[in-house]
This record gives sequence, structure tokens and C-alpha cells, in this order.
Amino acid sequence: MTGAELLNSLGRLFGEKILGRIEFRGETTFVIAPQDLREIAKCCRDELSFNYLLDISSVDNFGNDPRFEVVYELYSLTLAVHLRLKLAVSEEVCAVETVSDIWPTADWHEREIYDMMGIKFNNHPDLRRILMWDGYPFFPLRKDFPLEGKPSEMPDVAFSQAAPMEGGPFVTMPSTATTKDREPRSRRPDLNE
Repeated sequence: MTGAELLNSLGRLFGEKILGRIEFRGETTFVIAPQDLREIAKCCRDELSFNYLLDISSVDNFGNDPRFEVVYELYSLTLAVHLRLKLAVSEEVCAVETVSDIWPTADWHEREIYDMMGIKFNNHPDLRRILMWDGYPFFPLRKDFPLEGKPSEMPDVAFSQAAPMEGGPFVTMPSTATTKDREPRSRRPDLNE
């Protein structure tokens, strides 16, 4: 079976459950509804040999409804075919079913999306923050999160002041030094004075 035949068979198998098909630069994206994710994911793995989950990412379409998209990048190692599944999630629901039992590598990807974007994954075995500390009330990858950050009350874990836009904690300084010597170095805000 060729890659094109494989992707066409997915469209035939699920018919109306495929809300859209996008072909761009040799890549295929199927748009699906969140409630159909697990059924389609299991079929992709078991029937169509998409045995490798490359990545899961999320997109914040701030100002639009639905606000979020969750994007699954699948790959068939046996047929060398790439497939993207994309689904929209409203801000009110802000949750999708987990696929960590279908592709175990989804575990960490889902945790990162939960931590940075605030999208929950129902039935995830260990959904907790992975990059930010427990109790951190914000989601830093949302478009309404300010670039300079927000003050928080966790002085034992991280500095609690908003990072300045110039001369921040990981910012290179203009100079005539070599590239190696201009590499950003960590600087605490109270030492910048």
C-alpha cells in the first residue's frame, strides 16, 4: 500500500467523521472532532500502522472560537508516511481525551500542553505540571500571557518578580566580544543594578 492509498483509506473508513482534509506541501492534515479522537487514533495505530507519535502540540487562536487546537503528528515507520490530526477545543471545555494508553509517548506531551496552555487531558494517568511548579496559576504559552511574565508568590522556587524586557535573566548584551563570550548568561534581577 502506498502512502496516498493509506491516507485515502482513512478518509473512506471514517467518512463524515473527517471534518476536513488539508494537503499542503506534500503533507496531509485531517481535521476531526474531539469526541472522535480516540476511535480514529486507535484505528490509525492498529489498522493503518501509524505506530509512532512524533509530537502533540497546541495552538492558541486567541480571539477566535473555538480558541484552541490540539495537533497530533503521526508517522508510520513501516510505510514512511506522515499524518497530522487536528482538532479544535473551546475555551469553555478546554479538555480532550488522553491518547497516552494508545501511544505511551503522549504522556509527557500531554503534560507539557496542560502545563503551558491549560488544556486538560481526561483520563491521563498522571496529569500534573511538568515545567512550572504546582500551584502556579497561569499558563505561559497562552497569547494573553504577557511577555514579561506575571508576578507570583513562590520565592523559594523561582524569583517572584516579572522579568524585565531589557537585560532580563537570559539576555545577551551588545558588545565587541566573540559569539561565545556574548552567549546569554543567567543573571538574577537584583544583581543587574
